[in-house]
Amino acid sequence: MQEGVGEMMAYTDLAKTLIKKTRAREDALGLRDDTCRSRFFLQSDPTAKVIVFFHGFTAAPEQFVPIGEAFFQAGYNVLIPLLPGHGQAGDWNDDHPPPLPENPYIYQEFGRNWLENAQALGDRVVVGGLSGGGTLSAWLALECAQQVDRSLLFAPYLSGTNTLVDWVVERMNVYFEWKVAPGNVGFGYGGFQMPALRVFLDMGQEILDRAKVQPAAPMLIVSSADDRAVDSEEHQQLFHSALPLQPKCWYHCFDRTLAIPHNMMTKAEGCPHPELPIAIAKTYAESDLLWDEITALSKRWQQGETLEAIVTQLDLSQRLSPDRAAVITTLKLFTGEI
Repeated sequence: MQEGVGEMMAYTDLAKTLIKKTRAREDALGLRDDTCRSRFFLQSDPTAKVIVFFHGFTAAPEQFVPIGEAFFQAGYNVLIPLLPGHGQAGDWNDDHPPPLPENPYIYQEFGRNWLENAQALGDRVVVGGLSGGGTLSAWLALECAQQVDRSLLFAPYLSGTNTLVDWVVERMNVYFEWKVAPGNVGFGYGGFQMPALRVFLDMGQEILDRAKVQPAAPMLIVSSADDRAVDSEEHQQLFHSALPLQPKCWYHCFDRTLAIPHNMMTKAEGCPHPELPIAIAKTYAESDLLWDEITALSKRWQQGETLEAIVTQLDLSQRLSPDRAAVITTLKLFTGEI
């Protein structure tokens, strides 16, 4: 009894200290607004799984609040840290670009640090992210494969959809300003200097090369056919490279008719169906199925069998997410019913 109380007190102290130190560091930086603050969704006790979400390049933690809340409600501890150099207040422009890192090691050490923070708050750690945050998560899935239970990669930036744009990213030091559609929110910075993005392009190539020869932690790779920022063909390449060495990898590309953009995590940023990435992420994070098994399940579902019958016949009840609504949504996505 006393041992359990001691563990509980240690967990509470760790959580309070982590939040306090993070708040103090961000206060010292002077952030643009509260959407840029790191977010913590922590249970009263250590959890079986902890998720660390890394927001997109130039964006902010607010981007992952909807999915963070969904996982918190499912019993997870959730950390959404502010990436290095992001979210700071200032009059940023071509002559005075935001202070984004131009060295990949800054992001990599940041990722390792938050992986270590998460390990103190639960038994197993899931990492995930969008765009550049997805790139960092994929790097951790390879670099720290034994410490990462799952990785949730939403449109990871491995390269752009246009070879000319990639050439510009690789060679030019120009300033780029984002264009935000009317009615949409742009979390974080409005622009950046190209060398800051080059970091993720280089990291993406490293990931593609390593995945061919090195087992990774299980990866869920999510693309959208309506994404105009990143190359879904390279997402497929990553999946097909990683799968032989890690059969628990899954891949899905949202159909173009769903109009899911690169920023697929929130309605505020223009995604009409942010519930779909959440559903497939929950199904994956809470399941233990090989790719062959989820595809077999999907085929039988498409043929008209009930989920309950398939799960019973294939003996999957202990290895499939208990969130049946999320599972059914995922099966509908995999079979083209959505």
